[in-house]
Amino acid sequence: MTMSICLEKKMKPFIVVSDGFDKSLFEELRKVDGLDVYPKSKVTPEELSLLLPKVNALVIRSATNVTGELLDKAPNLKYVIRAGEGTDNIDKKLCAAKGVKVSNTPGANNNSAAEHAFALMFTVLRSTAQAHQTMKEGKWEKSKFVGYELWKKKIGIVGFGRIGKILATRLQGFEPNIMFYDPFCNDWDIPNVKKVDNIDELFKNSDIITIHVPLSDKTRNLVDKKLLGLMKKDAIIVNAARGGVVNESDIYDALKAGKIAGAGFDVFESEPPRADFKLKELDNFVMTPHLGASTAEAQLRVGEMCITQLQDFFLHNKLVNEVKA
Repeated sequence: MTMSICLEKKMKPFIVVSDGFDKSLFEELRKVDGLDVYPKSKVTPEELSLLLPKVNALVIRSATNVTGELLDKAPNLKYVIRAGEGTDNIDKKLCAAKGVKVSNTPGANNNSAAEHAFALMFTVLRSTAQAHQTMKEGKWEKSKFVGYELWKKKIGIVGFGRIGKILATRLQGFEPNIMFYDPFCNDWDIPNVKKVDNIDELFKNSDIITIHVPLSDKTRNLVDKKLLGLMKKDAIIVNAARGGVVNESDIYDALKAGKIAGAGFDVFESEPPRADFKLKELDNFVMTPHLGASTAEAQLRVGEMCITQLQDFFLHNKLVNEVKA
Protein backbone atom coordinates (compact mmCIF):
# COMPACT_ATOMS: atom_id res chain seq x y z
CA MET A 1 0.00 0.00 0.00
CA THR A 2 2.77 2.42 0.97
CA MET A 3 4.75 1.62 -2.17
CA SER A 4 1.76 2.26 -4.47
CA ILE A 5 1.16 5.65 -2.83
CA CYS A 6 4.83 6.60 -3.31
CA LEU A 7 4.72 5.59 -6.95
CA GLU A 8 1.58 7.64 -7.53
CA LYS A 9 3.22 10.68 -5.97
CA LYS A 10 6.53 10.34 -7.82
CA MET A 11 7.84 13.77 -8.64
CA LYS A 12 8.00 14.87 -12.26
CA PRO A 13 11.45 15.88 -13.55
CA PHE A 14 11.92 19.62 -12.94
CA ILE A 15 13.17 21.44 -16.05
CA VAL A 16 14.58 24.97 -16.22
CA VAL A 17 15.14 26.77 -19.52
CA SER A 18 17.65 29.40 -18.51
CA ASP A 19 18.68 31.40 -21.59
CA GLY A 20 15.56 31.89 -23.68
CA PHE A 21 13.30 29.80 -25.90
CA ASP A 22 10.80 30.38 -28.70
CA LYS A 23 7.56 31.43 -26.97
CA SER A 24 5.21 29.04 -28.76
CA LEU A 25 7.55 26.08 -28.33
CA PHE A 26 8.08 26.91 -24.67
CA GLU A 27 4.34 26.72 -24.09
CA GLU A 28 4.33 23.42 -25.98
CA LEU A 29 7.10 22.13 -23.72
CA ARG A 30 5.16 23.13 -20.61
CA LYS A 31 2.23 21.03 -21.80
CA VAL A 32 4.28 17.83 -22.06
CA ASP A 33 2.75 15.32 -19.70
CA GLY A 34 5.36 13.97 -17.30
CA LEU A 35 7.59 17.07 -17.15
CA ASP A 36 7.48 19.94 -14.66
CA VAL A 37 8.76 23.01 -16.53
CA TYR A 38 9.55 26.25 -14.71
CA PRO A 39 7.11 28.88 -16.03
CA LYS A 40 9.77 31.29 -17.32
CA SER A 41 11.75 30.67 -20.51
CA LYS A 42 14.60 32.91 -19.36
CA VAL A 43 15.87 33.43 -15.84
CA THR A 44 18.38 35.73 -14.19
CA PRO A 45 21.53 34.24 -12.62
CA GLU A 46 20.03 35.02 -9.22
CA GLU A 47 16.81 33.14 -10.05
CA LEU A 48 18.75 30.22 -11.42
CA SER A 49 20.86 29.99 -8.29
CA LEU A 50 17.70 29.66 -6.17
CA LEU A 51 16.25 27.02 -8.49
CA LEU A 52 19.36 24.85 -8.82
CA PRO A 53 18.87 22.67 -5.69
CA LYS A 54 15.77 21.05 -7.20
CA VAL A 55 16.63 21.18 -10.92
CA ASN A 56 16.77 17.86 -12.79
CA ALA A 57 17.47 19.28 -16.25
CA LEU A 58 18.83 22.53 -17.65
CA VAL A 59 18.33 23.84 -21.18
CA ILE A 60 20.97 26.47 -21.83
CA ARG A 61 22.42 28.56 -24.63
CA SER A 62 25.67 30.52 -24.35
CA ALA A 63 24.81 32.73 -21.36
CA THR A 64 24.75 30.00 -18.70
CA ASN A 65 28.07 28.37 -17.81
CA VAL A 66 27.85 24.89 -16.35
CA THR A 67 30.82 25.07 -14.00
CA GLY A 68 31.82 23.36 -10.80
CA GLU A 69 30.13 26.12 -8.82
CA LEU A 70 26.82 25.53 -10.61
CA LEU A 71 27.06 21.76 -10.33
CA ASP A 72 27.75 21.97 -6.59
CA LYS A 73 24.46 23.84 -6.18
CA ALA A 74 22.54 21.30 -8.28
CA PRO A 75 22.82 17.90 -6.57
CA ASN A 76 19.75 16.59 -8.41
CA LEU A 77 20.83 17.64 -11.90
CA LYS A 78 20.75 14.73 -14.35
CA TYR A 79 20.77 16.31 -17.79
CA VAL A 80 22.02 19.44 -19.56
CA ILE A 81 21.00 20.33 -23.10
CA ARG A 82 22.98 22.97 -24.95
CA ALA A 83 20.44 24.56 -27.30
CA GLY A 84 23.01 24.94 -30.04
CA GLU A 85 26.15 23.08 -31.02
CA GLY A 86 29.12 24.47 -29.12
CA THR A 87 29.50 23.10 -25.59
CA ASP A 88 32.61 24.98 -24.46
CA ASN A 89 30.53 26.67 -21.72
CA ILE A 90 29.94 23.28 -20.09
CA ASP A 91 32.53 21.50 -17.93
CA LYS A 92 31.88 18.13 -19.54
CA LYS A 93 34.53 16.28 -17.57
CA LEU A 94 33.02 17.38 -14.28
CA CYS A 95 29.52 16.58 -15.54
CA ALA A 96 30.66 13.06 -16.40
CA ALA A 97 32.23 12.67 -12.96
CA LYS A 98 28.96 13.72 -11.33
CA GLY A 99 26.78 11.55 -13.58
CA VAL A 100 25.24 14.47 -15.44
CA LYS A 101 24.55 13.73 -19.10
CA VAL A 102 25.16 16.42 -21.73
CA SER A 103 23.55 16.81 -25.17
CA ASN A 104 23.53 19.48 -27.84
CA THR A 105 21.33 20.15 -30.88
CA PRO A 106 23.70 19.60 -33.82
CA GLY A 107 22.66 21.05 -37.15
CA ALA A 108 19.84 23.25 -35.93
CA ASN A 109 21.87 26.47 -36.12
CA ASN A 110 24.13 25.60 -39.03
CA ASN A 111 22.42 27.51 -41.81
CA SER A 112 21.93 30.61 -39.67
CA ALA A 113 25.57 30.59 -38.57
CA ALA A 114 26.80 30.21 -42.14
CA GLU A 115 24.57 33.04 -43.34
CA HIS A 116 25.78 35.31 -40.56
CA ALA A 117 29.40 34.70 -41.56
CA PHE A 118 28.33 35.63 -45.08
CA ALA A 119 26.72 38.84 -43.76
CA LEU A 120 29.88 39.78 -41.84
CA MET A 121 31.94 39.29 -44.99
CA PHE A 122 29.84 41.78 -46.91
CA THR A 123 29.71 44.21 -44.01
CA VAL A 124 33.50 44.28 -43.73
CA LEU A 125 34.14 44.28 -47.49
CA ARG A 126 31.79 47.21 -48.16
CA SER A 127 31.97 49.09 -44.82
CA THR A 128 28.17 49.10 -44.66
CA ALA A 129 27.98 49.40 -40.87
CA GLN A 130 30.31 52.39 -40.80
CA ALA A 131 28.59 54.06 -43.75
CA HIS A 132 25.20 53.57 -42.10
CA GLN A 133 26.42 55.22 -38.90
CA THR A 134 27.82 58.27 -40.72
CA MET A 135 24.52 58.78 -42.55
CA LYS A 136 22.64 58.65 -39.25
CA GLU A 137 24.95 61.44 -38.16
CA GLY A 138 23.83 63.51 -41.17
CA LYS A 139 26.97 62.96 -43.23
CA TRP A 140 27.39 61.99 -46.89
CA GLU A 141 30.87 60.45 -47.14
CA LYS A 142 30.57 58.51 -50.37
CA SER A 143 34.23 58.81 -51.33
CA LYS A 144 35.39 57.55 -47.93
CA PHE A 145 33.89 54.09 -48.28
CA VAL A 146 35.60 52.36 -51.19
CA GLY A 147 35.24 48.63 -50.59
CA TYR A 148 36.06 45.29 -52.15
CA GLU A 149 34.00 42.84 -54.21
CA LEU A 150 33.39 39.25 -53.20
CA TRP A 151 33.34 38.03 -56.81
CA LYS A 152 36.15 35.57 -57.68
CA LYS A 153 37.96 36.10 -54.40
CA LYS A 154 40.21 33.50 -52.80
CA ILE A 155 38.38 32.39 -49.69
CA GLY A 156 40.00 30.40 -46.91
CA ILE A 157 37.77 28.41 -44.58
CA VAL A 158 39.30 27.20 -41.31
CA GLY A 159 37.21 24.21 -40.30
CA PHE A 160 35.22 22.36 -42.94
CA GLY A 161 32.44 20.76 -40.97
CA ARG A 162 28.74 21.28 -41.53
CA ILE A 163 28.83 25.09 -41.30
CA GLY A 164 31.95 25.47 -43.40
CA LYS A 165 30.44 23.30 -46.13
CA ILE A 166 27.16 25.22 -46.10
CA LEU A 167 29.06 28.48 -46.49
CA ALA A 168 31.12 27.08 -49.37
CA THR A 169 27.90 26.02 -51.10
CA ARG A 170 26.25 29.41 -50.60
CA LEU A 171 29.32 31.16 -52.03
CA GLN A 172 29.20 29.38 -55.38
CA GLY A 173 27.34 32.17 -57.18
CA PHE A 174 30.34 34.44 -56.63
CA GLU A 175 32.66 32.12 -58.59
CA PRO A 176 35.10 31.80 -55.70
CA ASN A 177 38.36 29.94 -55.32
CA ILE A 178 37.87 28.22 -51.98
CA MET A 179 40.52 26.48 -49.94
CA PHE A 180 39.99 24.95 -46.52
CA TYR A 181 42.10 23.71 -43.66
CA ASP A 182 40.66 20.84 -41.66
CA PRO A 183 42.77 17.78 -40.73
CA PHE A 184 39.60 15.77 -40.08
CA CYS A 185 37.80 16.38 -43.38
CA ASN A 186 38.61 14.30 -46.42
CA ASP A 187 35.19 14.12 -48.04
CA TRP A 188 33.37 16.91 -49.89
CA ASP A 189 31.50 17.38 -53.14
CA ILE A 190 31.42 21.14 -53.68
CA PRO A 191 32.81 22.90 -56.76
CA ASN A 192 35.79 25.25 -56.61
CA VAL A 193 37.01 23.80 -53.31
CA LYS A 194 40.43 22.36 -52.47
CA LYS A 195 41.99 21.19 -49.23
CA VAL A 196 45.31 22.53 -47.96
CA ASP A 197 47.33 20.56 -45.42
CA ASN A 198 49.17 23.60 -44.06
CA ILE A 199 47.23 26.40 -42.39
CA ASP A 200 50.06 28.80 -43.24
CA GLU A 201 49.29 28.32 -46.95
CA LEU A 202 45.66 29.26 -46.38
CA PHE A 203 46.56 32.46 -44.52
CA LYS A 204 49.16 33.49 -47.09
CA ASN A 205 46.92 33.11 -50.12
CA SER A 206 43.38 34.03 -49.02
CA ASP A 207 41.62 37.33 -49.65
CA ILE A 208 38.95 36.41 -47.10
CA ILE A 209 39.40 34.05 -44.16
CA THR A 210 36.44 32.73 -42.20
CA ILE A 211 36.67 30.66 -39.01
CA HIS A 212 34.42 27.64 -38.38
CA VAL A 213 36.03 25.52 -35.66
CA PRO A 214 34.91 24.82 -32.08
CA LEU A 215 36.85 26.16 -29.12
CA SER A 216 39.11 23.56 -27.55
CA ASP A 217 42.57 23.32 -26.05
CA LYS A 218 43.91 22.79 -29.59
CA THR A 219 42.07 25.72 -31.19
CA ARG A 220 42.38 28.32 -28.44
CA ASN A 221 44.45 31.21 -29.86
CA LEU A 222 44.86 29.21 -33.06
CA VAL A 223 44.87 32.45 -35.04
CA ASP A 224 47.71 34.42 -33.51
CA LYS A 225 50.32 37.02 -34.43
CA LYS A 226 52.20 34.53 -36.59
CA LEU A 227 49.23 33.56 -38.78
CA LEU A 228 47.89 37.11 -38.98
CA GLY A 229 51.34 38.22 -40.11
CA LEU A 230 51.06 35.93 -43.13
CA MET A 231 47.86 37.58 -44.42
CA LYS A 232 47.70 39.95 -47.37
CA LYS A 233 47.45 43.62 -46.47
CA ASP A 234 44.05 43.91 -48.22
CA ALA A 235 42.68 40.66 -46.75
CA ILE A 236 39.90 40.39 -44.17
CA ILE A 237 39.04 37.83 -41.51
CA VAL A 238 35.64 36.81 -40.09
CA ASN A 239 34.97 34.86 -36.91
CA ALA A 240 31.41 33.66 -36.35
CA ALA A 241 32.49 30.43 -34.64
CA ARG A 242 33.83 30.81 -31.10
CA GLY A 243 35.56 33.52 -29.14
CA GLY A 244 39.10 32.61 -28.14
CA VAL A 245 40.00 30.95 -31.44
CA VAL A 246 41.42 34.28 -32.64
CA ASN A 247 43.76 36.00 -30.21
CA GLU A 248 42.07 39.37 -29.63
CA SER A 249 45.22 41.22 -28.66
CA ASP A 250 47.01 40.05 -31.81
CA ILE A 251 44.10 40.90 -34.15
CA TYR A 252 43.90 44.34 -32.54
CA ASP A 253 47.57 44.98 -33.26
CA ALA A 254 47.22 43.77 -36.87
CA LEU A 255 44.17 45.93 -37.56
CA LYS A 256 45.50 49.03 -35.84
CA ALA A 257 48.78 48.83 -37.76
CA GLY A 258 46.94 48.33 -41.06
CA LYS A 259 48.58 44.95 -41.63
CA ILE A 260 45.19 43.58 -42.72
CA ALA A 261 42.20 45.45 -44.14
CA GLY A 262 39.44 44.51 -41.73
CA ALA A 263 37.71 41.98 -39.53
CA GLY A 264 34.20 41.04 -38.46
CA PHE A 265 33.52 39.14 -35.24
CA ASP A 266 30.31 37.70 -33.81
CA VAL A 267 32.05 35.93 -30.91
CA PHE A 268 34.47 37.04 -28.22
CA GLU A 269 36.75 35.74 -25.49
CA SER A 270 34.45 37.33 -22.92
CA GLU A 271 30.75 37.70 -23.70
CA PRO A 272 29.72 40.43 -23.45
CA PRO A 273 33.15 41.97 -24.03
CA ARG A 274 34.76 43.76 -21.11
CA ALA A 275 34.50 47.53 -20.77
CA ASP A 276 38.15 47.89 -21.82
CA PHE A 277 37.66 45.87 -25.04
CA LYS A 278 40.09 47.64 -27.36
CA LEU A 279 38.83 46.31 -30.69
CA LYS A 280 35.68 48.43 -30.46
CA GLU A 281 37.82 51.52 -30.96
CA LEU A 282 38.85 50.52 -34.49
CA ASP A 283 37.03 51.69 -37.64
CA ASN A 284 38.07 48.56 -39.56
CA PHE A 285 36.50 46.19 -37.04
CA VAL A 286 32.81 45.17 -37.12
CA MET A 287 31.16 43.31 -34.26
CA THR A 288 27.79 41.74 -33.51
CA PRO A 289 26.59 40.25 -30.18
CA HIS A 290 26.81 36.50 -30.95
CA LEU A 291 23.94 36.53 -33.45
CA GLY A 292 24.96 33.45 -35.45
CA ALA A 293 22.00 31.40 -34.26
CA SER A 294 19.62 34.31 -33.78
CA THR A 295 17.07 33.70 -36.50
CA ALA A 296 13.43 32.76 -36.08
CA GLU A 297 14.01 29.61 -38.11
CA ALA A 298 16.99 28.45 -36.07
CA GLN A 299 15.18 29.12 -32.80
CA LEU A 300 12.33 26.88 -33.93
CA ARG A 301 14.64 24.07 -35.00
CA VAL A 302 16.60 24.23 -31.76
CA GLY A 303 13.46 24.30 -29.63
CA GLU A 304 11.92 21.34 -31.42
CA MET A 305 15.07 19.28 -30.88
CA CYS A 306 15.24 20.21 -27.19
CA ILE A 307 11.64 19.18 -26.58
CA THR A 308 12.18 15.82 -28.27
CA GLN A 309 15.41 15.19 -26.36
CA LEU A 310 13.85 16.02 -22.98
CA GLN A 311 10.99 13.62 -23.67
CA ASP A 312 13.38 10.93 -24.87
CA PHE A 313 15.60 11.24 -21.79
CA PHE A 314 13.03 11.45 -19.02
CA LEU A 315 10.05 9.60 -20.48
CA HIS A 316 11.68 6.99 -22.73
CA ASN A 317 15.08 6.48 -21.08
CA LYS A 318 16.83 7.43 -24.32
CA LEU A 319 19.82 9.79 -24.63
CA VAL A 320 20.09 11.62 -27.96
CA ASN A 321 23.02 13.69 -29.29
CA GLU A 322 25.22 13.02 -26.27
CA VAL A 323 28.39 15.10 -26.02
CA LYS A 324 31.19 13.51 -24.03
CA ALA A 325 34.24 15.10 -22.45
